[in-house]
Amino acid sequence: MINTERAQKFSANGVAVWFLWLYKSLGFQGASSHSGRRNFGTYCARRIGLVGGSLKDVQYLLGHSWISSTQRYLQANEDAQKEVVNIIHPNVK
Repeated sequence: MINTERAQKFSANGVAVWFLWLYKSLGFQGASSHSGRRNFGTYCARRIGLVGGSLKDVQYLLGHSWISSTQRYLQANEDAQKEVVNIIHPNVK
């Protein structure tokens, strides 16, 4: 249970329903109680190398026991894939 400032208790499902109501009232489409978490995971994964980290660090940030759980959060970026191959091997087209 989650306590609010009014000492009411919410279940995890209650919080998810609240986020759904909030997003709809703001006019957001396709947002969920979990979409921010997925965006955070993807954002971290794309930048963790800049500070010397790895996907294992993103796994820990998200609190996942398994890297496969973390991988389900991450969105691929084809342009980034091509760019990293160019950095490693500049003559590949």
